[in-house]
Amino acid sequence: MTDSKYFTTTKKGEIFELKADLNSDKKEKKKEAVKKVIASMTVGKDVSALFPDVVNCMQTDNLELKKLVYLYLMNYAKSQPDMAIMAVNTFVKDCEDPNPLIRALAVRTMGCIRVDKITEYLCEPLRKCLKDEDPYVQKTAAVCVAKLYDINPQLVEDQGFIDQLRDLLTASNPMVVANAVAALSEINDASQSGAALFDLNSQTINKLLTALNECTEWGQIFILDSLANYTPKDEREAQSVCERVTPRLAHANAAVVLSAVKVLMKFMEVMNPSGEYITTLTKKLAPPLVTLLSAEPEVQYVALRNINLIVQKRSDILKQEMKVFFVKYNDPIYVKLEKLDIMIRLASQGNIAQVLAELKEYATEVDVDFVRKSVRAIGRCAIKVEQSAERCVSTLLDLIQTKVNYVVQEAIVVIKDIFRKYPNKYESIIATLCENLDTLDEPEARASMIWIIGEYAERIDNADELLESFLEGFHDENTQVQLQLLTAIVKLFLKRPQDTQELVQSVLSLATQDSDNPDLRDRGYIYWRLLSTDPAAAKDVVLAEKPLISEETDLIEPTLLDELICYIGSLASVYHKPPSAFVEGRTAARRVLPTRAPGSGSTSPDSETTSTPVQQSTVILPSQGSQGDLIGDLLNMDLGPPMMGSSTTVPMAQAQDAAAIDLLGGGLDSLLGGPVASAPTPPPTTTATSSSPFTVAAAAPPASGSNAELLGGGAPAAQPAAAAPFGAQMGAGAPMGAGGNMGALGDIFGLGPSLGVTTSTGYVMPKTEWLPASKGKGLELSGTFSRRGREIYMDMTFNNKAMQQMGSFAVQLNKNSFGLVPASPLQVPSPLMPNQSVDVSLQLTTHGPVQRMDPLMNLQVAIKNNIDVFYFSSIVPIHCLFVEDGKMDKRVFLATWKDIPAANEKQFTMSNLPLDAETIDSKLENNNVFNIAKRNVEGQQMLYQSLKLSNGIWVLCEFKVSPGSPDIVVSLKSRAMDVADQVYGVLELICRN
Repeated sequence: MTDSKYFTTTKKGEIFELKADLNSDKKEKKKEAVKKVIASMTVGKDVSALFPDVVNCMQTDNLELKKLVYLYLMNYAKSQPDMAIMAVNTFVKDCEDPNPLIRALAVRTMGCIRVDKITEYLCEPLRKCLKDEDPYVQKTAAVCVAKLYDINPQLVEDQGFIDQLRDLLTASNPMVVANAVAALSEINDASQSGAALFDLNSQTINKLLTALNECTEWGQIFILDSLANYTPKDEREAQSVCERVTPRLAHANAAVVLSAVKVLMKFMEVMNPSGEYITTLTKKLAPPLVTLLSAEPEVQYVALRNINLIVQKRSDILKQEMKVFFVKYNDPIYVKLEKLDIMIRLASQGNIAQVLAELKEYATEVDVDFVRKSVRAIGRCAIKVEQSAERCVSTLLDLIQTKVNYVVQEAIVVIKDIFRKYPNKYESIIATLCENLDTLDEPEARASMIWIIGEYAERIDNADELLESFLEGFHDENTQVQLQLLTAIVKLFLKRPQDTQELVQSVLSLATQDSDNPDLRDRGYIYWRLLSTDPAAAKDVVLAEKPLISEETDLIEPTLLDELICYIGSLASVYHKPPSAFVEGRTAARRVLPTRAPGSGSTSPDSETTSTPVQQSTVILPSQGSQGDLIGDLLNMDLGPPMMGSSTTVPMAQAQDAAAIDLLGGGLDSLLGGPVASAPTPPPTTTATSSSPFTVAAAAPPASGSNAELLGGGAPAAQPAAAAPFGAQMGAGAPMGAGGNMGALGDIFGLGPSLGVTTSTGYVMPKTEWLPASKGKGLELSGTFSRRGREIYMDMTFNNKAMQQMGSFAVQLNKNSFGLVPASPLQVPSPLMPNQSVDVSLQLTTHGPVQRMDPLMNLQVAIKNNIDVFYFSSIVPIHCLFVEDGKMDKRVFLATWKDIPAANEKQFTMSNLPLDAETIDSKLENNNVFNIAKRNVEGQQMLYQSLKLSNGIWVLCEFKVSPGSPDIVVSLKSRAMDVADQVYGVLELICRN
């Protein structure tokens, strides 16, 4: 007879009978009684009154009876902790039983009894079981440590159980290893610090990979998850691990498959993207992912959410598997929508016809949500695959002809996006869209249609009538529609002002006077003021050219995507959110994908004994603060009222301090006057076309103790050279300074001849227009930057194209990446008469406040005169910041080249530049890019150059010149790779000019 009989009884007064049976001398009767107690407990009856009687039954050799008693104890120990202590002695005794099953059962039960009073008694038996010779007991004890940590973390750490778990990682039994990994992972997740509890090294990894083949599927998942946290030393090790993990892709358990995919996806980042092994792995990853889609819908959904991430990271994996994502009629809606999303991500020119045919079919389904998504998907395909845009538009027009209300509305929303992506291409369909105006009842569709009418008002004859029809129920419209209607009518007015004045006044009145919505009211006031004060400016603002919309607007942000790839197979990959977003109190470190160290692709400069590499201790490029496109901190300046009259010179230190303060709102007025110093700073060199005389004073030394020194800047001559001279070894020394003893002094102080002052002028870019006369109220300003005599100059031409004279010029620079500020006030001959132009050179220093800009070399400038303040931005060529002491010792160069990791190397090609090595060397030397060595490798001429920026960044360069080839390969290495693209750009300009 089965045990079901224990659940059928409904007798009353049963507790007394059970109590008597539990105290019976007959073993069978006792066993039957315990079974009845467990049955009553299972169906929800309270049998806690029998606690002492059941505990007495623990003293038995019968394993089945012992298991039942332990089950009862686990259930009631929490409600009766004082009585549970009665069982401790039996637990301790059972932990030393000769039968390993009883030892394991005892330690497992003790771990499940969540009573603080018992945990202290558990420590000694647990310690013994962790060292037990039987692997079954060891693996049970390992899990028990994790349970104990959940109850009392401090106790586990104090008793050294975590160290014992680490020791179990080297056990011979794979199940023990798997459970030790599982326990450490659980403890790691629960830990407040979030620090890794065990170091993964090659030896440990090898042990885990060996255990992987023989442990249970859940053990495999824990091991694979731990492997995913390991960063391989090199590509070879990554391939070796992937080779041993790949068989797990064929496992029947979906969780094992996804964990294996996670490991492979992470390790692929370390490998050469164009290598053969990546291609092989890509082919191997597709079949297991496709197989997951044949499981039940819930598993399918989890698989699809993970596939969505994988496709965004590596679309190549499933690019041939489009058909498996086609929707089936009996798929639940959540699966259908996810498949649809992946279909769009995989859409390409090769399969777009197939995809569009499917999507058109889906648009006739009965499920409204799915139909809407399908129509929107057609629009997304048009935006993603340009060649298919026409076909997509044609498909959307066919769907509009069906006259199904929600289909028409979705179609209009996506057509608006297509117009944004492909302006002036498909506007011929606007007439068809206007026919469906009356059927639109959803805010997004109405707003989209209004946008189309406003944007193309000049092509729609009755645009004013159409917009007026929307205006009738303005107050009943959704905010989105109201805002769009306001903008559309203003656009219409700017395009056809004669016949729409009444309409625009009506909408502005509705928006500003009759509306409670602050957004609508503010926009109305802005338009009203723009139109009333400067219609031309209003036209520039409202009818400005719009940026094209991006192909994939719903892509996950790259850094978040990389983090989610590290969580494949977990809840984070289903939510598409990092664990910290939905797990309270989680403090674990953010996971990131490993980065590949690119193959150097360049020979080492030499193979001789290395020297200590140059270490850059300075914070070179601070993180970028919040900055507007051009406005930034410049708008915060209190520029004060314009004043006529010539400016007075100010000491350089004061000027620099003023520059730092003004950016925080101090005003430019301090630059326009102040006490004359005893040692005045020079005004910049000025060449005026008028005859006004101008005096030039002697230069004062730069202020010491400035911010630039803290940031590694300061005067270049103050930078010590890196090592001993090498001019004699190289046979090509740098130019010497004046005085024959310079070389000898350099030798004494360990300064090579490279520190000779180079006074030659390097390459100067032609002047470009910085401020057109239309924006400068008649002031036209063009300029460039140059480096002369160790100093940076801003060379400008001021041209007065206004009808009035100009004067009281002052300049201020916003915080920038290299701390550029004027060394002295701007000196422009005053007054500057109409049609007069003047050339001015403003000396700059690198002692100002530093803030990283985007782009890096962007310089935001405010110019003030008696008329107004004008803002503009210009790009500073980075070679103006190449300092004269940028020649590195040969040994130091070699050591630094080797010390900088391969990840910090970038390679470029100068195409169609037939120059020999000597010509390149000569051009670069004139611009403070110094030759370190020349070598001939297999017929190729190799040049090694060094340069140093004003803030202490060193950049090492290698030029490969192949005889007979017009292409030159350039490799750049630096500890701050942010500057690499800028440096290469000017190196190419220098070589080509």
